[in-house]
Amino acid sequence: MLRDELDRKIVALLVENARTTYAEVGATVGLSTPAVKRRVDRLVESGVIRGFTALVDPEALGGGTEAFVELHCRSRTDPEEIRSMVSAFPEVVGAYTVTGGADALLHVQTGSISELESVIERLRAHRNAERTNSQIVLSRLVHRPTA
Repeated sequence: MLRDELDRKIVALLVENARTTYAEVGATVGLSTPAVKRRVDRLVESGVIRGFTALVDPEALGGGTEAFVELHCRSRTDPEEIRSMVSAFPEVVGAYTVTGGADALLHVQTGSISELESVIERLRAHRNAERTNSQIVLSRLVHRPTA
């Protein structure tokens, strides 16, 4: 849990650049390096910060084709069943239960349209998948890490 505005600022700085040093964070928020470290350790321990990661350009790794795929299931399906169903697909980089007609919205990244087609066909072949509806991403306009 975030204790105060300093915690919020620390988290925002680390979201912007996880490699920012504690000394740099401290200089920005007005704390000593040890005080920043204690706060970050507490934020990690409490689960506010779940980890530190590198953001990689999907195209650089051969994943330049992106789509959002609505998944419609045959019967009422609980989120854990959907998670289990789509976890078998490494191309699914995000999966969300949503309101509206679809049961889930999947963010899919592949190296090509033919790979995307293969993923969608394999999803459709699942015993509980009724149909899909796909939107292929033409360009990213805004993409922000969350803080």
